[in-house]
Amino acid sequence: MGFVIAVDGPAASGKGTIAGRLAALYDYPLLDTGLLYRAVGVAVLDGLGDLDDPIAAEAVARALDLTALDRAEVRTRAAGEAASRVAVHPGVRAALFDLQRDFARREPGSVIDGRDIGTVIAPEAPAKLYVTARPEIRAERRWKQLVGQGEDVGFQEILADIRKRDERDGGRKDAPMTQAVDAVLLDTSEMTIEQAFDAARRIVEDARAHHRL
Repeated sequence: MGFVIAVDGPAASGKGTIAGRLAALYDYPLLDTGLLYRAVGVAVLDGLGDLDDPIAAEAVARALDLTALDRAEVRTRAAGEAASRVAVHPGVRAALFDLQRDFARREPGSVIDGRDIGTVIAPEAPAKLYVTARPEIRAERRWKQLVGQGEDVGFQEILADIRKRDERDGGRKDAPMTQAVDAVLLDTSEMTIEQAFDAARRIVEDARAHHRL
């Protein structure tokens, strides 16, 4: 296994942007695992299926076409909600587990962004970050993003979504969203993206230095 940088955290914490910039800095491939679950959720909806049907959702996950990750539909608010709902099904998580583990084996390294990377997918990762921010801050970020994409949605609605997703992601029985005991907490509430990225870079550089010892 290469040098895995695991970037976990809740929705709209900034982890996706940080993960992308870390991947560019180290020239590592990047996997946004949230897109996997979003693609599954969108595919279930496209087939007029039930997001809360574990058998149907697992079947979709096992047949997932990775080109679906590039679809604009997977980045919508509805896709985020669908992802959170299908992610509670153990069969869906099992179907996507091998794909994520194979990605983590890439040499010389990889960056993987998700909710359970440091705890389940790559618990042996030498660099682990748990990126978070206050719910109100994350809701404002997501609201601005969605409005910028042309969606008609209110801030309070997004804040309610964020809190509901946090509860669902952190409360599921299989691979709940939680900070790994050896992950470094990075709270971006009062940070610009440049400050957050610099803090993340320093965390990874420290891990790289210890990894070489």
